[in-house]
Amino acid sequence: MNQFSTDVINLGRTPERFDGLVNTPVFRGSTIVVNSFSEWEEFKRNGGVYRHYGRFGAATAKSFESAINALEGGAGSMVFPSGLSACTHSLMACVEANSHVLIADNIYGPTRNFADNILIKMGVSVEYFDSTNLEALTQKINHRTSVVFIESPGSMTFELSDVAAISAISHQYGAKVLVDNSWATPLLFQPLKHGADISIQSVTKYIGGHSDILMGVATANAETYEQLTKTGHWFGETTSPDDIYLASRGLRSLAVRLKQHENSALIIAQFLATHPAIKEVLHPALETSPYHDLWLRDFDGSSGVFAFYLKESEPSYVQKFFDSLKLFHIGLSWGGFESLILPVGQADRTHTDLPKDGYLVRLNIGLESVFDLQKDLEYALQCAEQMLVESVL
Repeated sequence: MNQFSTDVINLGRTPERFDGLVNTPVFRGSTIVVNSFSEWEEFKRNGGVYRHYGRFGAATAKSFESAINALEGGAGSMVFPSGLSACTHSLMACVEANSHVLIADNIYGPTRNFADNILIKMGVSVEYFDSTNLEALTQKINHRTSVVFIESPGSMTFELSDVAAISAISHQYGAKVLVDNSWATPLLFQPLKHGADISIQSVTKYIGGHSDILMGVATANAETYEQLTKTGHWFGETTSPDDIYLASRGLRSLAVRLKQHENSALIIAQFLATHPAIKEVLHPALETSPYHDLWLRDFDGSSGVFAFYLKESEPSYVQKFFDSLKLFHIGLSWGGFESLILPVGQADRTHTDLPKDGYLVRLNIGLESVFDLQKDLEYALQCAEQMLVESVL
């Protein structure tokens, strides 16, 4: 991450263009005028005139997109107004009526909802598969398959997928591989370098880092970039320059924050793994994870989001645990400075075997003192265990 520590500070910045300002200013505007008829005619080449407009982004957007693209190693990046929007428009760029889409069973829930409720209505055939099992992919992929969409680690349950192997198989059938890479960010994993066609980030999460924006970005390889951007523009997608400015600001501290998230999360994960009230900890960087070797091979580190199973799933026990927490607050999203906890119970799966007992909990380890966070969890577990003992007496 040492190289990236320098890159995130400098990429996309051109102070010489803006009177020496180290941050690219916020450019708000719709109309962009030209200086002459000949200049206008020049913009018309290759349909370019239709991009000479504020909807296609000014310097604020272009500087951020160039920075992300450099980190991802792509042909170009495009910003979207949310992480989900980046997922859905990347899908839309690669499908047509009567095509077939394969989606990892452990995908982000709202992406699954979009596939089940929108893609199907458009005449796209949607199937799910266990992305940790290459045989499951080879059994379902065919020459109608236009997209294989995965998230690695998987949402809620944190399984890793072999992106290189999945990409090699998918490309034999002409299918594009899309990867939701929000957990790792481009600092810890670069899907395009492993054969994927589009890498997707929820900028809302780690890149923004301060829980104050909703934004996404997708980065494509040379073969896919044009169809990605055309689809986004045809849908009229725009992203607030104020949000992009905040995302650029968050990017500058990403490497430092990620290292703190990683270190604290590993301490908490190791603590939970030895606690008698915990059935299992789901974190690919732990040596006990079945995906640890793949994580060592492909990733340059881990982030601060993981999950665990409480052994006890009795409702009053679960409620006591959550209500006894002081520093962890129940809330959606992750990647911000604050620690969050999410009651999951059982993950939504149709093609993957998951434990039938226990209660699934997702943690976002923030930037607070790790010792305070550990004490908070320890106290909440103690309260829940004590209540359980008292209920038996």
